[in-house]
Amino acid sequence: MHPLFATRRRLILYLLAWTPVIAALVQASARGGARALDAVAVFAPACLVFAFVCLSPWQICRVRPLTPANGLAVLTTFLAAGTAGSGLLLGMAYGIAYAIGRPRAIGSNLQVLLLVLGILIYLLSAGLHYALLAAEASAAAEKRATEARALAREAEMQSLRLQMNPHFLFNSLHSISALATIDGGRAREMCLRLADFLRSSLGLSDRELIPLREELALARSYLEVERVRFGDRLQVEEVIYPECEDCGVPPLVLQPLVENAVKYGVSGLVEGTVIRLAAMCSDGVVEIVVENAFDPEMPAPERIGMGLENVRRRLRVRYGAAVGFEAAGQDGIYRVELRLPCESPMASIKRA
Repeated sequence: MHPLFATRRRLILYLLAWTPVIAALVQASARGGARALDAVAVFAPACLVFAFVCLSPWQICRVRPLTPANGLAVLTTFLAAGTAGSGLLLGMAYGIAYAIGRPRAIGSNLQVLLLVLGILIYLLSAGLHYALLAAEASAAAEKRATEARALAREAEMQSLRLQMNPHFLFNSLHSISALATIDGGRAREMCLRLADFLRSSLGLSDRELIPLREELALARSYLEVERVRFGDRLQVEEVIYPECEDCGVPPLVLQPLVENAVKYGVSGLVEGTVIRLAAMCSDGVVEIVVENAFDPEMPAPERIGMGLENVRRRLRVRYGAAVGFEAAGQDGIYRVELRLPCESPMASIKRA
């Protein structure tokens, strides 16, 4: 079906666009001595029918796309169709004029004008139809490209999520293995806390965003797992502003940060360290900071490890240039800072 028939408004506007053509023919007829009302009675219905004839290029344009190789053949087709349409326009105008008894409305001066005007309008209609089809093809291509980018983005996000769990489980199991040779009871407790953490994280793969309060609860759960291993050497301080707890963040985005703090802070210092978590909101941006001390004689790694690089890539894929990520060690303190838009977690729940 032609796009003009999709809505009544489009069809009415299209028919109204023929008003100047009818007015020009009426004026030309009046110059030949015909009355304006007689000319309107002849040309208005004839042009109305021809207006629908000029919609026929839609199907031809769809069947025969315009290319440099077939340009001449397509032009010949439309010239023939336009000539036939113009003949129909002239024949209808004569038929109506004689039917209402006003043959003077069609003077000899209008015959050539009707034929030439009809051909030109038909060719113009064909050109507009090709332009419309080209615009539709461009929009469809853009839509496909957008969908492809979205699918690629989702595939990368899913890949990064799948990378995270094995990395985290490997480190946790390694810790349990090391602890089991020292204190079997504490190793068992660590296994139970690890099971609690994994249970609480089930189903997160179906959610793009979760409230920051849930993400903080998962980070605390992970730290409880490690506290079994390190005891009082691992201390946690939090400064969390309540207004940012409803901001949506990607699931398990904090866990690699606190894992990094444990790996390079707590385990590297005999006396342990304090892991500081802070979160604040300002102007629609939530800022999250994770800090820990490290041994100055063992500088913090210059290259970001796999866990932090995973977080950086996830945030870049999810937010693009709107995200900020900084990780650096200075004066014995390693600091990781995230800045991301404060979104509603309900806006990005994935549909099954």
